[in-house]
Amino acid sequence: MNAATAAPGLLGDTSARDYARKLTLFNAFAAPEIRLAIASLALEPGMRVLDAGCGTGEALGWLSAAVQPGGTVVGIDLSTAHVTAARTKAPEGSLVIQGDLQRAPLAAASFDVIWSSNTFNHFRDRLEAVKAVSGLLRPGGRIAFAQSAFLPDMVFAWDSRLERLTNEAVRRYYRDRYSLEERDLADIRAIVGLLRSAGLSRVTARTFVIERVLPLRPEDEDYLLEAIFQKTWGARLKPYLAPADYEELSRLCDPQHPEFALRRPDFHFLQTFTLVVGEV
Repeated sequence: MNAATAAPGLLGDTSARDYARKLTLFNAFAAPEIRLAIASLALEPGMRVLDAGCGTGEALGWLSAAVQPGGTVVGIDLSTAHVTAARTKAPEGSLVIQGDLQRAPLAAASFDVIWSSNTFNHFRDRLEAVKAVSGLLRPGGRIAFAQSAFLPDMVFAWDSRLERLTNEAVRRYYRDRYSLEERDLADIRAIVGLLRSAGLSRVTARTFVIERVLPLRPEDEDYLLEAIFQKTWGARLKPYLAPADYEELSRLCDPQHPEFALRRPDFHFLQTFTLVVGEV
């Protein structure tokens, strides 16, 4: 089974699915924290690193810089659009291939480190996926899984009620869209147990906090406005919120409205970015 014929993932991923814009926005937004997470791995020159689920490829350059001179970085992603974008950003000497991670066209025991960010929440059978990917590591090699938003994000610091209702509306939307149960959406929080169940040792975890207050960088505002306020929320949440709550949310998400959240002096955003590392 290749990338073109693989069954859709838990969240509907196929080779034809394209959310490159959202990935690019997130990587620009969270770049400071992602780079800190990569730095915490203490990669060394000459290492061979796989970016498993490389998306639009922003991390390829950060990983490559950490293993030079002499190191190699390979990226793999299922989506045709994401691979196309990643190839335009990949540093010289790196390789980007299209494929299903569980059947990766890569040699066994050929990497020192596997980096994977916000990817394994898309698999239907995460344990089997971890076992398949860990087979690509050399003895003593490490898997580094990063996942954002283990804890609910804080977006409206002044209104926890609306924030709670909005988060629940998003979960209900995803449950209905993909015919999922709550456990299917939340199971990814157990990455520590997942790696241990897959037979990895020396499992550690470290959480970085993505924290933003005014003034926002352009990258922050672009991501929050487009990827969150408009795409993740927007009209899709209308059936899941009371009319008054949806109207209030709409005002807070509207750049033309005086109540726009990203102009409020009390705006304070928090999101977690957790890195779990295990060794084969």
